[in-house]
Amino acid sequence: MLDKNGIAKRIAEEVQDGYYVNLGIGIPTLVANFVRDDISVEFQSENGVLGMGPFPFEGEEDADIINAGKQTITTLPGASFFDSATSFSMIRGKHVDLTILGAMEVAENGDIANWKIPGKMVKGMGGAMDLVASAENIIVAMMHTNRAGASKLLKKCSLPLTGVGCVKKIVTNLAVLEVTEAGFKLLERAPGVSVEDIKNATEGKLIIEGEIPEMGI
Repeated sequence: MLDKNGIAKRIAEEVQDGYYVNLGIGIPTLVANFVRDDISVEFQSENGVLGMGPFPFEGEEDADIINAGKQTITTLPGASFFDSATSFSMIRGKHVDLTILGAMEVAENGDIANWKIPGKMVKGMGGAMDLVASAENIIVAMMHTNRAGASKLLKKCSLPLTGVGCVKKIVTNLAVLEVTEAGFKLLERAPGVSVEDIKNATEGKLIIEGEIPEMGI
């Protein structure tokens, strides 16, 4: 089973040379820590940063340099800062190659719910709406089940949707899954996790073809 860093490390394998990547709040922000050194990647944060690096070491934080989740970050040589209008022009103009988001629920058809829990006070959907509407390559980083042990990979989302039919791939603490027209296709399983474990933790339709390899991380 993977922890949050393990999920981020596996997603980092999906990042290719020359990509512009948007990192959502939560587990996605950890991905920048695990990208290979031999490729060039530009990480974008919707608050107006292009060229994010790994998180700073303790004692080296600069409170003026933050990501969209208000976490202190580092920047790489050549990084740039700009206003939200420019940032969202980049997102809406489809200039981002890969979007990595967290989620509270994902449905078997690729619907995503990641912005609101009924009864909880929130300021609004924020940039998630623009990201899911504009991105053509969305990977979700999430835990497979909630704290009560109930599946978060569902037949149909129960929470308010952020986007419809937009998720392409999901990496959880248990598995890597591709969203297909027929449901969640199991691609890989986490170390120490059986196919049966994944079946029991998945409410939505799970497609299993052949022997499922263990993640090589």
